[in-house]
Amino acid sequence: MELVLALGIGALVGSGVWLLQRPRTYQLIVGLSLIGYGVNLFIFSMGRLRVNAAPVLVDGGPTDPSAYADPIPQALVLTAIVIGFATTALFLVVLLAARGLTGSDHVDGREP
Repeated sequence: MELVLALGIGALVGSGVWLLQRPRTYQLIVGLSLIGYGVNLFIFSMGRLRVNAAPVLVDGGPTDPSAYADPIPQALVLTAIVIGFATTALFLVVLLAARGLTGSDHVDGREP
């Protein structure tokens, strides 16, 4: 399971870096989003990969911390997802405005 997750994170970040090097703004936004998803998966994996583990402690339950998933990375990733959606929406609005003003979606505003 860890190998599949590591390969997924590597594929997302690698694809994002490749798209960042493209000259079009839409590809730049998609690349930033892919890198954000890769970072979110990395942070999520830092909270221990466990299946069917409770995210928070229950009263009267066992106090062994290895029996529970860490809720801090899950909360951080949830917050990062919300902020990532808002940032992507803002980038898309800026992209559309720049395309309307310049008539091109090239990152420099002019075609080579």
